[in-house]
Amino acid sequence: MTDIAARAAEVLKEHRQSIDRLDAILVYTLAERFKHTQAVGRLKAEHELPPSDPSREARQIARLEQLAQDADLDPEFAKKFLTFIISEVIRHHEKLQK
Repeated sequence: MTDIAARAAEVLKEHRQSIDRLDAILVYTLAERFKHTQAVGRLKAEHELPPSDPSREARQIARLEQLAQDADLDPEFAKKFLTFIISEVIRHHEKLQK
C-alpha cells in the first residue's frame, strides 16, 4: 500500500469512528426525547387531552427547518426526520389514550 493510500485509509477510519460516535449520540438523544414524550403522553391521557397538537407540531417543524438551515443541513431532510418522529410520538400517545 502506498503512503497516500495508507493515509487515505487512516482518514477513512477516523471519519467512520466519528460517524459511529455520532450514531450513538443520536440513539441516546432519541431515547431521552422519547422518555419525555412518553411522559407527555401519559399526562395527556390522564387529563383527556388530544394525542396531537397540530399547531405545536407546525411550530416545531418550522423551528427545526431553521435550525437545519443554520447548521447547513438540508431543511427538507430535517422536516422529514421530525415529521417521522412526531408521527411515532402521536402513535404512542394514541396507544396511551386507549
